[in-house]
Amino acid sequence: MHGTPGYGGRMTTLTFERHRAEILLQTTLLRDHVRGADLRAPVPSCPGWNLGQLLRHVGGAHGWAETVVRTRAVGPVSDEQVNDVARFVDEDPDVLDAWLAVGAARLAEALRGAGPRTRVWTPADGLESTDFWARRMAHETLVHRFDAALAAGVPYAAEAEVVADALDEWMEYAAFPEAYGAGPGRPALLGPGRTLCFWATDADASWLVDLTGDRPGWRHGHGRAAVTVRGPLTDLLLFVYGRAAPDGGGVDVTGDEELVHVWRERAGFWLEADDSD
Repeated sequence: MHGTPGYGGRMTTLTFERHRAEILLQTTLLRDHVRGADLRAPVPSCPGWNLGQLLRHVGGAHGWAETVVRTRAVGPVSDEQVNDVARFVDEDPDVLDAWLAVGAARLAEALRGAGPRTRVWTPADGLESTDFWARRMAHETLVHRFDAALAAGVPYAAEAEVVADALDEWMEYAAFPEAYGAGPGRPALLGPGRTLCFWATDADASWLVDLTGDRPGWRHGHGRAAVTVRGPLTDLLLFVYGRAAPDGGGVDVTGDEELVHVWRERAGFWLEADDSD
């Protein structure tokens, strides 16, 4: 895998400092998307939430991460503020905008103070590092920025290298035991001939997922696969996150469609704590 050393012995295409900067940038773009929008508008890609609740969720995630990093937590920290958004049905736009800006700045500052590779608790075993939080919050904001743009009816665009890094992150989580282990009610994932290819049609980027062994593997590149998903880079990211690309865009799936849908369901295990993600 190409790139610079990342957390947990993995590789990442973006640095800790870049992830930290992206938290601020993505939050600024998010705030721009919703400026002047009706915060009571429903968010089609997050059923049950309105726009104000979505923003509360993003800001809550930033606050959760900031608490973990600032306190150098070594054990679980409650994520109640991330998903307890039911009461935020009628937000003051100015108050919420300022709250989002301050929260993102506090998170970025906490990460700066802690520095990369500092050991802290994370919800992902084996990835106990500030690098996890910088990367996760950058991409959490990136994807929810799409949700906000969709609800507000404004265009959405993202930088290719950031989107590619977000897809790398998804592939890494999809190789966790929770994503492929057997269990009651879990559709089988591993098996002979089970390979997937994700191919960006507008960038020199592709991912080959191998489910034929005793655990998932993946690499950059393409090849023969049981199912191939082709589409613009950003649409690939939206697809794995269960979002439909707007304006008639999207991806083309050829081959074993059931396999890709099972993989996407299992790979998204780490989103289960947030039923609206």
